[in-house]
Amino acid sequence: MTQNARTDLPPAWQVSVTRGKHVLTLSGDWVAQSGRIPEFPPRGLAEIGSGQALAFDMAGIGRWDSGLIAFLWDAKRAASLSGIAIDAGTLPDSARKLLGLLPERLAKPEPAPRRRFRPLNWFGGRILDVLNETGILSTLLATTAKGGVLALTGRARMRSVDLFANIRDAGPSALLIVSVVNFLIGAILAFVGAVQLRKFAADIYVANLVGLALVREMAAVMTAIVMAGRTGGAYAARIATMQGNEEIDALQVVGIPVADYILLPSILALVFTMPFLYLYGCLVGMLGGFAVSIAMLNITGAGYLAQTLDAVPLDQFAFGFGKSIAFAILIGVTSCRIGLKAGRSAADVGVAATRAVVTGIVGVIALDAIFAVLADVAGL
Repeated sequence: MTQNARTDLPPAWQVSVTRGKHVLTLSGDWVAQSGRIPEFPPRGLAEIGSGQALAFDMAGIGRWDSGLIAFLWDAKRAASLSGIAIDAGTLPDSARKLLGLLPERLAKPEPAPRRRFRPLNWFGGRILDVLNETGILSTLLATTAKGGVLALTGRARMRSVDLFANIRDAGPSALLIVSVVNFLIGAILAFVGAVQLRKFAADIYVANLVGLALVREMAAVMTAIVMAGRTGGAYAARIATMQGNEEIDALQVVGIPVADYILLPSILALVFTMPFLYLYGCLVGMLGGFAVSIAMLNITGAGYLAQTLDAVPLDQFAFGFGKSIAFAILIGVTSCRIGLKAGRSAADVGVAATRAVVTGIVGVIALDAIFAVLADVAGL
């Protein structure tokens, strides 16, 4: 053991009477990290009468830190409860200042407010949230529409390279999954129709079932659902990541419109590609129905194609084409909005992607129901 080595002395305290005064004598090293700081008992000053004073003797103190202040604070609160005055004149200046910052008594915590079920307040708050979000989405949609018009005239503040990159990602890169989904949907429709129509010797009408179902409903809806899960979730995750990396804030500080630089290329890419993916899905789905019908039914290929052309008029294609554009706008706007209002942590990126997918799928189905009602009113 070297000469400079030093053994820590355990902290100790006692209350004594010196020259008619009550003194709290402290000795040893009062270091919180040592884990040996004693607790001052609440009744440690019970022998001192009310109205008297308590002084401190710090002559035996070695090293000290916040552990000493915590002990002195306990003694100060015990003295306050017993009506004993504290004479801090013998304390070191730093300890006296720190102890003076601490209250003599802990404030009683306020009772937690009772949560009452107020259905009108809850319902009103939800209505206000919906109206506020509707206004934000309407503003975003109007800004995007204005940007689209400016883009047609070549005056939009949008880089063409961003638009083409988004078109490539939302169009050609999605052909495989769109093909698989729509081919299987057409095959399933043909299989179910064949099982039922064969009972009535109406095998040829499987072409009518597959053609109308795909052109009017299934191709547009299934393609939109695929794009909501694939592209909509990617949009939300990408924008949420930019939000977390403060890239959105940087663009706003520089003065670059976020709607033109980020949102417009994404939404326009979906609007451009969704109608063509819909038409492609119709073709692939009809091929799936054609394959199943030729394999299961006594139908010729020429007869199936002729029946399909007779069963599906051009206005049905126009109706589905218009629905696909509406689905594209819905997916693009909602996904971008969810990404913009996401938090800034890594977990919020996943939350934003999940919300975008769920909102896109539910929104597509709800919007398709609205189109179904409008088609019935219009007689389509």
